[in-house]
Amino acid sequence: MNEPFKPRDWQSHPSNTHAAYRSTTMRAPRKPLIPIAQSLSELTGPVYGHESIGELDADLTRNGATAGGEPLGERIIVEGRVVDEDGRPQADTMIEIWQANAAGRYIHSADDHDAPIEPNFFGGGRCVTDGNGRYRFLTVKPGAYPWGNHANAWRPNHIHFSLFGPGFATRLVTQMYFPGDPLLDLDPIFQATPEGARDRLVSRFSLDVTQEGYALGYSFDIVLRGRGETPMET
Repeated sequence: MNEPFKPRDWQSHPSNTHAAYRSTTMRAPRKPLIPIAQSLSELTGPVYGHESIGELDADLTRNGATAGGEPLGERIIVEGRVVDEDGRPQADTMIEIWQANAAGRYIHSADDHDAPIEPNFFGGGRCVTDGNGRYRFLTVKPGAYPWGNHANAWRPNHIHFSLFGPGFATRLVTQMYFPGDPLLDLDPIFQATPEGARDRLVSRFSLDVTQEGYALGYSFDIVLRGRGETPMET
């Protein structure tokens, strides 16, 4: 017997426009979106490097080393599962992450934050979920950084997640935050997510994931649909 289809819960996701997040008022669409039927190529391909994941791609402490050492900062392990609305694992989902370094700076020409660039940290990684929908990254905890949204605005520690399924039209993007961060209550991007769904963006500290004497562990599961789905950027 087929289980009932659970539609996407749009009330869990941030709206296109959130006044406190100022740039959304300039870039958000002002007219209703027009649905465009997906073609076979959009539903079935292309995939984005699922078959070419390297040995170090999920280890951000080593995949960007240019100065012959490990990056400075607090080592952390981030792992979790990608599941559907019924908790069924989603295998072969490619996950890409990107983040600031421990000082709160990205390696990007547009980042002019007065913080040091880490020569041994690229800030990006990727992996593919296994048969149980599980993924794992080794990285350093990203630092907070200032941004120009309003006076004395600082972004909380966060990691960006991008998920690719089997086709072009299946990309989802979200952010993962850390428990106990005092900046969460002050961040317009986090606050743009409806109140009942915000906690789904906050990872959980896990002693089981923690590697003794080496790295603290955080668990972050991603639910793709249904009432408990992870909020995504729209």
